[in-house]
Formats: sequence, C-alpha cells, structure tokens
Amino acid sequence: MMCKALGHPARVQLLKYLSAYGACYFGSLADVLPLAASTISKHVSILKQAGLILGSSDEQRMCYCVNPNRLAQLKQLIGGL
Repeated sequence: MMCKALGHPARVQLLKYLSAYGACYFGSLADVLPLAASTISKHVSILKQAGLILGSSDEQRMCYCVNPNRLAQLKQLIGGL
C-alpha cells in the first residue's frame, strides 16, 4: 500500500515537502503544487491511508507531518530490493 500511495508524482512531492519542512497546515501543502485544493486533499488522504503521514487538528485547521516509523519501514523495504 505504501508503494502504491507513492505511485503519483504529486504524492511524492507532498511527502518530500513534509520530510524537509516537518509539520505544516493544509494551506501550506496547497501551495506546494499547482493543483486544486480538493485534488491535494485527495492525495493527502491517500498518503494518510498508507500511514505515511499523520494529521492532527487544532480548532479549525489540519496539521500534517511525516510518520517517521512508517517512512523508516518504506526505506527498509526499498533498500532490501
């Protein structure tokens, strides 16, 4: 499921951005790619379902970050090829 989640370049870009910058709100993610917010939201959902990113909400906004344990699993999986 992790590899399938990274099957789209937009999701790879989002994961790279979060890896480099740490936690950020959805608005910042929407600025990463020239896509509609609804499209980015779908990509974020796929990354969350795969466990590659985590989301938490404050009063009105969602904050996202990389799931370090899951990313380590992915790196180990790919490194074993």
